[in-house]
Amino acid sequence: MKPEETEVWEPEPRMVTTAPDKAPSDAIVLFDGTSLDQWVSEKDGSSPAEWEVADGAFTVAPGKGGIQTKQKFSDYQLHVEWKSPTKIVGEGQGRGNSGIFMQGLYEVQVLDSYNNRTYSNGQAASLYKQRIPLVNATKAPGEWQTYDIIWTAPRFNADGILISKARVTILHNGVLVQNNVELDGPTEFIGIPKYKAHGPGPIALQDHGNPVSFRNVWIRPL
Repeated sequence: MKPEETEVWEPEPRMVTTAPDKAPSDAIVLFDGTSLDQWVSEKDGSSPAEWEVADGAFTVAPGKGGIQTKQKFSDYQLHVEWKSPTKIVGEGQGRGNSGIFMQGLYEVQVLDSYNNRTYSNGQAASLYKQRIPLVNATKAPGEWQTYDIIWTAPRFNADGILISKARVTILHNGVLVQNNVELDGPTEFIGIPKYKAHGPGPIALQDHGNPVSFRNVWIRPL
């Protein structure tokens, strides 16, 4: 064979530009540091998000309920930066607790897991009640942390039968903590997960009563 016989020229990957602390050029910016215009209340899916925006970040307003994106997504790369409160209040699941829900159904746990023992499948970067992170990469309270999440949505056939389960890879502060793991179904607080056919869904953030903050949130649909 000649070398050119194994050379593939089409399609040509499109250019994407990057810069430190900025979203890639092809990303959808879900929070630009100034407003929650891309988000709505989770209560009804249409009312304005009532969380507090200040100093380039937004913070859970305890009691106001969760928020979710106006847009819905299937497969994507998601970047989220978060921090638990500097003032330590509570322990276990009561300390710096929130959650990031893929398609509004599958929770990546947000928790202050710095010197704070809880059940392993409920600590920071767990797939809540399903998958334990490979390591605990949590920073101290009050420090900004990053989640980079690669999400592959579950597939269903025309009859609503599951063809392939959801899969996810997560880097926590640059450390691989979930390596293309498979989920058993949507997150359940009590009981066993079970899939039901669904389509694209929002990114949802949980109000668990703790003033957890977020910033620099962007997504790249895949």
